[in-house]
Amino acid sequence: MKIVITGSLGNISKSLAEKLLREKHDITVISSNPRKQEDIKILGAIPAIGSVEDDKFLTKIFTGADAVYCMIPPNFKEIDQISYYKRIGESYAGAIAAAGIKRLIHLSSYGAHLSKGTGFITGSYEVEQLFNQLQNLQVTHIRPGFFYYNLYRYIDMIKEIGCIGTNFGQEDRLILVSPYDIAMVISEELVKTGSIERVRYVASDERTCNEIASVLGEAIGMAGLTWEYIDDQTVMKKLINSGMPASAAEALVELGAATHKGLLREDIDIHPPRFGRVKLEEFAKEFARVYHSRT
Repeated sequence: MKIVITGSLGNISKSLAEKLLREKHDITVISSNPRKQEDIKILGAIPAIGSVEDDKFLTKIFTGADAVYCMIPPNFKEIDQISYYKRIGESYAGAIAAAGIKRLIHLSSYGAHLSKGTGFITGSYEVEQLFNQLQNLQVTHIRPGFFYYNLYRYIDMIKEIGCIGTNFGQEDRLILVSPYDIAMVISEELVKTGSIERVRYVASDERTCNEIASVLGEAIGMAGLTWEYIDDQTVMKKLINSGMPASAAEALVELGAATHKGLLREDIDIHPPRFGRVKLEEFAKEFARVYHSRT
């Protein structure tokens, strides 16, 4: 099959490209970074250097493909994240229609069943709706849980105050996921024939926040590490004082509150996926390596 992958050689896309190449598919990898061109070639894929905001570029690259994997590249410089998601989604949608793509795998998020109240994830909801409106297209929205690597953002906090503190925590349960497990699910969907699922959830493990803190604490030599709950107003003040734009801080606090209330997991609890390979204890080894590498 001829397959186009977005996301350059990022956390998911590199593992995805490697697996599909092992299966002898023809893979094109889109990247906005010209310096990635040689790395993509070394991998065995065809590099396509350009912007996902350029629908003409996307149309050219998509044309002739049997399937496409689309993700929204993170861009935290964008003040209005929802508008950013919609803008990239519209660029993809225009190119998909113009190129006559029949099969699309879209990286969304758990919580994207909700149209509001989920912070940044509302952007994933909006993009899902855009893609659902396209004609003659089989689309599967991949909805992963809480990415393991998001835990790296708490390293400085642990070093400074000796615990994790957010507006979700303690006994709140998180559905955790590894980029590797996401890549394996996407690879299955890209080559699938026959019946197609509109939504597919991906998870690697599930723990309470305190259980997560305990496992990470043992890995870094800080037994008894806890994950404390902090109220929304306090978190908002801390984010604003750190220099984060108010709109981004509001979205992040709303996302945390939705996690605490269990809103994000409403639908995944109804449609629980089979857990993938990478468990928390395995990730904790990598977390410890990164933790101790920071001074």
